[in-house]
Amino acid sequence: MPRDIAFQKCIKPDCAATFGVTEVLEACPRCGNLLDVCYDWEKVPVPSSLADFEKRWATRRSPLDFSGVWRFRELLPFALPEDIVTIGEGQTLLRKCEPVAAYAGMKQDNLYLQYEGLNPSGSFKDNGMTAAFTHARMVGAARAACASTGNTSASVALYAACSGLLRAVVFIGKGKIALGKLVQALDSGALTLEIEGDFDDAMKRVMEVSGEEGIYLMNSVNPFRLEGQKAIMYRVLEALAWKPPDWIVVPGGNLGNSSAFGKAFMELSELGLVSRIPRLAVVNSTGANTLCTLVNNRDLRWNGGSFDDGVIDSYYAELDQVGKRAKTLASAIEINRPVNLKKCLRAVEIMDGVVCEVTDEEILDAKAKIAASSIGCEPASAASVAGVKKLVAEGTIGRDERVVCILTGHQLKDPDVTIAYHTGPGQDVGDKLAAYGVRQASFRNAPIPVPNDLGAIKEAIAANSNH
Repeated sequence: MPRDIAFQKCIKPDCAATFGVTEVLEACPRCGNLLDVCYDWEKVPVPSSLADFEKRWATRRSPLDFSGVWRFRELLPFALPEDIVTIGEGQTLLRKCEPVAAYAGMKQDNLYLQYEGLNPSGSFKDNGMTAAFTHARMVGAARAACASTGNTSASVALYAACSGLLRAVVFIGKGKIALGKLVQALDSGALTLEIEGDFDDAMKRVMEVSGEEGIYLMNSVNPFRLEGQKAIMYRVLEALAWKPPDWIVVPGGNLGNSSAFGKAFMELSELGLVSRIPRLAVVNSTGANTLCTLVNNRDLRWNGGSFDDGVIDSYYAELDQVGKRAKTLASAIEINRPVNLKKCLRAVEIMDGVVCEVTDEEILDAKAKIAASSIGCEPASAASVAGVKKLVAEGTIGRDERVVCILTGHQLKDPDVTIAYHTGPGQDVGDKLAAYGVRQASFRNAPIPVPNDLGAIKEAIAANSNH
């Protein structure tokens, strides 16, 4: 049945070439643009109401109904049940957080944190990998590869190990991956190749190798990856009793999440399952701000699919000319050439979105505030809260609007940056942060050295009782 209702389609409207669901393609063979997974919705038994999906909470002993992706399988119906690879991804939570709302300048009941760090590999990537590995099984792939700043490699390695289907090969840039993420790929048995260069270099090479060696590519240029990531929005809606928030705010790296969210709401609107579409805010780091530069400074738009490739090509040529590399402590979004740029432009148009950038110092302050009042996250995640704070101050987001921030990864993904922040400027680790423009840690919480003496310990507790 899926082969009758699902197909791949070029995102460029004046091309719109279509391909079979079992073809392995990273781009349209006709024009080179990205592909969508599309459906003949008239043949899909989609529920008349999103609330109907709640019935599957009663049948969670079934692996498909337990999955926070596949319990919504009628909204990504490209696979048969026997093809699906799942390890229980999507057991995430949406949490209202009053202290973070106050920090961001919002009313206390209006800010929510969608925490994706509870996924098996500790990041949102598992939403996409369950779908991509499912497609890999459908087409009989023997090996899988990815380029990664860390989270993708951890997720690919885990799904390869758990499925027993594929051997994972991961490409990382030398010194460009947090150790908390690298250890996951190594522990799960992935063949890890550390190349000279950054993520953009690794992405270029993995695409070349995958094409020449017939290795299944797991990066988000793969349209099936983004099908799984749509489910993050389904779970947000579920947690809000199916009432869309006013804003979805997400960090911007390779732009897979923002692209998937736009597609999710485009389809839900087409199916009449949502009454309105929330607005989208994509937040770059100032050290990796390609999207922000192109949208806000070069006036690049989706424009109904008539986007200007010349604007993109010209900007990338400038990057090459001056040798500019992405540089941010938020390693998960340290990307200059986001592969999903055009899909993200579409999402911004569909969701009446905005793009902004925040400094690493703003990101780390937001990260500390989140952890002190809610649940910890990796640095890149906190770009969403830092972005809300900035957009509220500018008047773009109203303080009484309802906002959902996506926290993309677990607190222990990038512990070195957290230690550096809290142990403070003036020490070696502080100097390390200063290299990224971080001059002050507003919520520094350094360990306090005390003698091994009961009296001294009690004095230290008393002296810091208001800490």
